[in-house]
Amino acid sequence: MPVDAIEGRTALVTGAGNGLGRAIARALSARGARVILVGRSEPKLSAVAEELHGPSRVLTCDVADPDSVAALAKQLTDEQVSILVNNAGIAGPVADLVDIEPDDWDEVFATNVRGVYLMCRALLPAMVDRGSGDVINLASVSGKRPLARRTPYTASKMAVIGLTATLAWEVGPQGVNVNSLSPGPVEGDRMTRNFTREASALGTSFEEAREAFVSRAALQRMVTEEEVAAAVVAMLQMPGLCGADIDLSAGMIAR
Repeated sequence: MPVDAIEGRTALVTGAGNGLGRAIARALSARGARVILVGRSEPKLSAVAEELHGPSRVLTCDVADPDSVAALAKQLTDEQVSILVNNAGIAGPVADLVDIEPDDWDEVFATNVRGVYLMCRALLPAMVDRGSGDVINLASVSGKRPLARRTPYTASKMAVIGLTATLAWEVGPQGVNVNSLSPGPVEGDRMTRNFTREASALGTSFEEAREAFVSRAALQRMVTEEEVAAAVVAMLQMPGLCGADIDLSAGMIAR
């Protein structure tokens, strides 16, 4: 593995068309990785590709769809993907559990959990054959603490943490490191939407919904997309890190 642990490697990032995926792709590219940008919107992915410092490739895929992931895998036969960042995810409904429809529940798990499973299932065999590789799954501190009216999301993120821990034991002996990163609330469009939904559900203001989150953090703020991307880079440079779940929450109490 190179001293830098990133330069010269090929990294695949899901959900790379915006938000955290975009920030992670930019950070990996800046460290010398060739980045494969994966998502559902080709125009968004192409726009991100134009921002990168080095070589990249754009491929569309719905990570929740087995056929779509299988088609993606066929397109990657000429690639040596050694870094997989499973970032794609959705927030899901903001409602009491008894008011959540089964289809809405299943949609969250399809993207947030099945998507991780399908991408790992498709790309891990080649890493195992080579005897090296890194998988980082994006979880959330919200998977480890109560978050009212967000049961599908919190349950799905705890599932990602459990998947990560077990998968690390399966492929760690073959030289593949599997870890998860659990950000706290991240400044950006997704949290703006979440705060808007939360305020509507509770009959409060946007500012009150935002403050309810921020007040739980020791730093009294949310983390940024760039901080999450920097954490991904740091994790890749820790060769002994395997089976870990890293909190990045500005001091938000997760347990």
